Amino acid sequence: MADPVTTTLTGSAIATLAFQEFIKSGAGELAKKFSAEAIAKMSELRKKIWDRLRGKHPAAEDALAKAETGDKTAIETVGTLLGVEMLDPTFAAEVRAIAQEIHAGKLQDNSSMTQNNYDNAKGWQTKVEGGTAYIGEIHQHNTPNPPQQ
Repeated sequence: MADPVTTTLTGSAIATLAFQEFIKSGAGELAKKFSAEAIAKMSELRKKIWDRLRGKHPAAEDALAKAETGDKTAIETVGTLLGVEMLDPTFAAEVRAIAQEIHAGKLQDNSSMTQNNYDNAKGWQTKVEGGTAYIGEIHQHNTPNPPQQ
């Protein structure tokens, strides 16, 4: 049976992994999330993508160049083009294998969080990795009611 991680890596997910170095704010931030080996594999994956897409698609050169500046729209475009190229099973297996090695080199956050709540207090503890998280409740006390019409 195929490994679920390798079969679920889409062109967009692989492109995001390949250009992760440019998405993050700097090398220090990236080093906190990935091992040195995984970061090295990102360069290998980017080169493989460049070699495959260069000259095949009119938008590829521009999208690849912009992706290396961290442009998320360009990375999505590269992901779409890569998805088309991944219809070739040999190429798909190669990039998925590299992407899996990068994924395996992702550092786990095993830190613990402790919170003591007293007197019916509520508290939220979360670890958010990318994206937007809306956490908690908003209570406004002693605010006048809006005028009724």
